[in-house]
Amino acid sequence: MKKSNLLDLEPAALQRHFADLGEKAFRATQVLRWIHQRGVADFGAMTDVARSLREKLSTSACVEPPQVVGDSVSGDGTRKWLIKVDGANSVESVFIPQTRRGTLCISSQAGCVLDCSFCSTGKQGFNRNLTTAEIIGQLWVARRELGSGSEACAELVPRRIVTNVVMMGMGEPLLNLDNVIPALRLMLDDNAYGLSRRRVTVSTSGVVPGMDRLAEECPVALAVSLHASNDALRDQLVPVNRKYPIKDLIAACNRYLDRAPRDFVTFEYVMLEGVNDSDRHAHELVALSRQVKCKFNLIPFNPFPNSGYGRSGAERIRRFAEILQRADITVTTRKTRGEAIDAACGQLAGNVADRTRRTRKIDVPVKEVRA
Repeated sequence: MKKSNLLDLEPAALQRHFADLGEKAFRATQVLRWIHQRGVADFGAMTDVARSLREKLSTSACVEPPQVVGDSVSGDGTRKWLIKVDGANSVESVFIPQTRRGTLCISSQAGCVLDCSFCSTGKQGFNRNLTTAEIIGQLWVARRELGSGSEACAELVPRRIVTNVVMMGMGEPLLNLDNVIPALRLMLDDNAYGLSRRRVTVSTSGVVPGMDRLAEECPVALAVSLHASNDALRDQLVPVNRKYPIKDLIAACNRYLDRAPRDFVTFEYVMLEGVNDSDRHAHELVALSRQVKCKFNLIPFNPFPNSGYGRSGAERIRRFAEILQRADITVTTRKTRGEAIDAACGQLAGNVADRTRRTRKIDVPVKEVRA
């Protein structure tokens, strides 16, 4: 009989699982704390759990995180793990230490079906959705691994702790909500990781039905990969825009804000030299900002082989930001971190057994991609 991987179960599901075993709900809470707060995978080590239950779990269940097969550390303290999720696919997770926080960027899919033109991940194609265990397992693994390794991390973040999680790694989270939402609930649960909704961010390229579902079931902070100021350009850069154009996207953002823990949406905007970085584009963004409460995060493009794009110059980015700021829009320019180990935004590429045949045209999915 195949053992149940308890990393797959959000708190409510774990309680149901224990009820099926004839156990009381508080036993599920005990085990939840051992697994997620203490990082223990051995039932025998869970000393305040009844011996009879430990024996029962050892024969029927397991705590099986994904396997780390690569570990790279950049000079700035950024740390990237290559995580094997099956025999054919690996994904990447990145820890970014800063003075007052440590941010973990995690993946939701093996590859990505959306094929944004400037993203290295999308060029690898798509194989499958990650399970809840494979998603939350990246956080479980990171907390364990941060107990060793880069001294640079220790200088920036006391005890190398994860204070923030962003779902901005490989994949489109809103095309895998059946597994992403349980993982989010574990991140937020006080008996698991206890993160604030404001400190957990889901990033989307603009999958409108997924935005509505996330708002209904587990609203956290929202980031939208905008990257263009008009539909014609966004159709080229972010193909999902052909299905859900900017007008629909803005409407979905406003619906989301009715339930969101923050009173604004963050628009991510990668700065591509001579493509989307002119004064005209900045003024078009100003007009868009009048339709929804938002802030902008400008991202210097991180190059990868054969991308066909260049990074906007520092002065061009400064001028672009200035136009937005003069319109009373909050603007940040992301500091490039981890570029030396290909851990910067848009560079995550893992190892993916592509099922999409990138040389052929693919349709933009309307519903979630099923594993």
